[in-house]
Amino acid sequence: MKALIVCTSKSHGNTRKVADTIGSVLDARVVDPSEITAAELADYDLVGFGSGVYWMALDARLREFVDALPAGQGREAFVFATSGLPEPKFRPYLRNLGDQLTEKGFEVVGGFACRGLDTMGPLALVGGLNKGRPSPDDLTSARGFAEQLRGRFA
Repeated sequence: MKALIVCTSKSHGNTRKVADTIGSVLDARVVDPSEITAAELADYDLVGFGSGVYWMALDARLREFVDALPAGQGREAFVFATSGLPEPKFRPYLRNLGDQLTEKGFEVVGGFACRGLDTMGPLALVGGLNKGRPSPDDLTSARGFAEQLRGRFA
């Protein structure tokens, strides 16, 4: 199995920590959307797409990258995110990303989310929300998620 993770992580590196953890289990290359083309995705059996959550939305760079992908991808994908707060039912950003990938021809085989340090807006005044996250336990959970993904190709 050849895996790739397309990840945006800009505030505190929360999402990159999760991507690197998943990537270490999958022996996957971790890249920013600007470092890969849609055509290069054809070289991979499994592609992960991850982002931090900013004002209840995934990073625009990741959303734009997925928007620009041609239809007919025909490979497996997974989604993941870090956020200060749980995903609200009225704004299911991971499900929306999964739906978008399905429309592009991916089979979405899983998703992972955990809390991350959040210092957006007024939270910065109090040092942020979720200090120390993603925690070692969060990264252990990410590792378990990746092992399940790897098991699909065993």
